[in-house]
Amino acid sequence: MPRGQKSKLRAREKRRQAQGETRLQGAQATATKEKISSSSSSHLGDITENESPARSRSTLKKPRRAPSTNVSVDVSHTRSCEEADSKIEKKPSPTQAPPSTTQSRRSPLTKTINTLVNFLIHMYKMKKQVTKTGILKFINKRHKKHFPEILRQASFSLEVVFGIDLKKVDSPKHSYALVSKMDLPYRGMLSRGKGFPKTGLLMNLLGVIFMNGNCASEEMIWNFLNKMKIYDGKRHFLFGEPRKLITQDLVKLKYLEYRQVPNSDPARYEFLWGPRAHAETSKMKVLEFLAMVNKTVPSAFHFWYEEALRDEEERAQATVTLNEGTNATTERSRAMSSSSSHN
Repeated sequence: MPRGQKSKLRAREKRRQAQGETRLQGAQATATKEKISSSSSSHLGDITENESPARSRSTLKKPRRAPSTNVSVDVSHTRSCEEADSKIEKKPSPTQAPPSTTQSRRSPLTKTINTLVNFLIHMYKMKKQVTKTGILKFINKRHKKHFPEILRQASFSLEVVFGIDLKKVDSPKHSYALVSKMDLPYRGMLSRGKGFPKTGLLMNLLGVIFMNGNCASEEMIWNFLNKMKIYDGKRHFLFGEPRKLITQDLVKLKYLEYRQVPNSDPARYEFLWGPRAHAETSKMKVLEFLAMVNKTVPSAFHFWYEEALRDEEERAQATVTLNEGTNATTERSRAMSSSSSHN
């Protein structure tokens, strides 16, 4: 076979391999994205409403009795996340078990954890730190020996559902600070003294947008919200009227951008990150949040991890450029001031 023909055959074979790898990577990315979406939504979907917020607040005044809670977050069973290339260990999803089986597997500490979550939210709204002594008042005596595990699971739920970090403060009192992942108005509640923090929901929405090419269709967003038992036209006991929240409130605050798809007829709409989301968080932070939800590491999501790394590099370079410009301006001002004083 002539040498030129052999070269053409090798080039053709390489193109076929490259196309096959591209299709495989696309399939892997889709599978991973669906798994992440399912896992993220499962945590919020496990929230149930037990009692009214007013009654919950009244019970908080009596810590010695096991107070009833208005929010119940099932943290005893969570879905694992895996990458399509099987680099992440596969685990069964107990949430798919029949209700009776799932209920029997729930930890006896669940009620205590739910009570503690409500107490922590209450303290967060009051802008107060919490101490180990204060937390122990809400834990039944027979469960006190499980304090580390109770605190760990309550902290996990607080972060996943409400976007609030429980950070230990280095002090003799073993105190903890409650810090929001973003700076939404009124500590994430969007309006004074009403409702619950929306930061966790926003972080999940930003994750959906990021993992769909930085632009998610309205249909895709609602599919995700439906998995969390949040439906268009039905008021949610944690997040209020969902359509108003995602198409008006968060858009007005510039955390989300909601726009019509160009040339769509009938009109279709899509969501993007708003300028305030870009300013207060990053693709890497959102990926870290999703990794935390799925109990893995950001690098496990290879496709998006590389994009997040590029974004971090661009942000770092932009900061350097800005600082250099600021320093140059400062030097010029000093030179002009010095010149004026000599004259």
